[in-house]
Amino acid sequence: MADTTPTPSSASTTQAVGGMASSYRRRELRRAFESMLTSRWALVGLLILLIVTFVAIFGPWLAPFDPNRQNIMMRLLEPGQPGAGELTYWLGSDQLGRDVLSRLLYGARVSLLVGVAAIAVGGTLGTIAGLVSGYFGGWVDDVIMRLGDIQLAFPFILLAIMFLVVLGPGLVNIILVLGIGQWITYARIVRAQTLSLREKEYVEAARAMGDSTFSILFRTILPNIIAPLTVIASFNVAGVILSEAALSFLGLGVPPDVPTWGSMLSESRDHLLSNKWWLAVFPGLAIVFTVLAFNIIGDWLRDFLDPRLKENG
Repeated sequence: MADTTPTPSSASTTQAVGGMASSYRRRELRRAFESMLTSRWALVGLLILLIVTFVAIFGPWLAPFDPNRQNIMMRLLEPGQPGAGELTYWLGSDQLGRDVLSRLLYGARVSLLVGVAAIAVGGTLGTIAGLVSGYFGGWVDDVIMRLGDIQLAFPFILLAIMFLVVLGPGLVNIILVLGIGQWITYARIVRAQTLSLREKEYVEAARAMGDSTFSILFRTILPNIIAPLTVIASFNVAGVILSEAALSFLGLGVPPDVPTWGSMLSESRDHLLSNKWWLAVFPGLAIVFTVLAFNIIGDWLRDFLDPRLKENG
């Protein structure tokens, strides 16, 4: 029976490779930190995202009121006016006497959850489809790409409305609809990268060593295309948040008892001409700053992961 115990030389080689990988990761983290510090806008975007994430996690503990508690006696109070007891409506109240601040804090969780979860669904489906399409080619490639072309032939918002009318509003449904609507973006990018990488020497070497197709796709090819996928995902989160707000504005988002920024905008439209500005301004600003932060971070990631800039640096 052959002795499979690693020799001292092979063990030291393994340790050396592991040390080199760890050193490379530390250098990349340090480079990312230094790049973030030198980019003022990236710091601003990161700060906004940290605030939104903090609010999304701890919103229920920060909110001064129950977001669905109605008090007709306190309806349409201007920002800063005191309410019942010693509590103050810092951002005013809506037409049903609900606290705008509390609804804004609760809405951050839904908007962030929908944005991240939908991108996770669409990115996973699109990445798998793109890897399979680019690696195997032939009729598999034709079928997957033609399905994508059919989807792109219809305006996405109309498809989303159609599916949500059939499935009904709900958090899970809107995540699935928005996620499925994003898959073709990732599929096309991954397919193009896979077509280029499948003929590389290290992929041929993996085939020659007998690696399975799954291993070649997800352990050899996929790690080399993570960078562009990360950049696209950071930009698409912003688009998904806007789409969720638009669908909630149309009444096709989450149920009415779940506060979202889009539903708050929808409810404010009847009061836009009556000088009740706070009903639309505060949720609108929340959407604007969150989307802007994701776009800024995406722009920074694009520059940071650009190999040409990395070489010049």
